[in-house]
Amino acid sequence: MNIRVRCADKYEAQKLAGLIFVRDSGQTNIMSILNIIENELVMSVRDKSAHSVMLYDASNVEIFADFCQSIFDGEHVLKSTKPSGDIVEMTKD
Repeated sequence: MNIRVRCADKYEAQKLAGLIFVRDSGQTNIMSILNIIENELVMSVRDKSAHSVMLYDASNVEIFADFCQSIFDGEHVLKSTKPSGDIVEMTKD
């Protein structure tokens, strides 16, 4: 399954792609979504730090959160992330 998520700008897209990158083991760096505030996501990563990413709007936040839930639950594996401008394309298996 593929999705395209629009971020607030190119910098936010690069930040999101860097945070969710796919490790060699197939694990993502993001452990969970801690909070959603309108178009902002606050995420917990493997090093136990938290990071904020601004998406374009609440609709993109919902798309991203739904996409990630099955990855967090271990039902799917993130295969790739690709930033292009303010868009991040992600694929899961």
